[in-house]
Amino acid sequence: MSKKPFKETTVGKLLFGAATVINPTLGNVLNGVTNPKEAIAEITKAKISTDDKIKLQQLIYEQQNKEIESITSRWQADANSDSWLSKNVRPLVLVWCIVVFSFAGLLDSIDDVPFHIGELWNDTFEKVMMAVVLAYFGGRTTEKATSMFKK
Repeated sequence: MSKKPFKETTVGKLLFGAATVINPTLGNVLNGVTNPKEAIAEITKAKISTDDKIKLQQLIYEQQNKEIESITSRWQADANSDSWLSKNVRPLVLVWCIVVFSFAGLLDSIDDVPFHIGELWNDTFEKVMMAVVLAYFGGRTTEKATSMFKK
């Protein structure tokens, strides 16, 4: 599955539109960037006023925060839903990943079993596990913090 080019993402569209309005020559500078981090680096290097740089960087951060908040609100809606599946999909995915990846790791470590995890799959497993664990525990922490602040 290929990743969507940065300029086709919500943040990318917003950034390119804002860059054109703030400083038309900046659109050319940002043409080859592939993610927000690269965009901020290119904005920092660009020969435009400091005020324009600050405006564009603030737009990127604000849009990224909005996207994170929308993900959190979807997770909170799932947690408040009456559906068993929507409430339990994150913990089930976490358990499934741990079981499958642990089982594969055990099989790979036994010499008598003709099973080997390739280097590419090892990297993929690591990234998936990090994403799932961070999303689950980060989401739970955000939900708990939000409910504490509301009280």
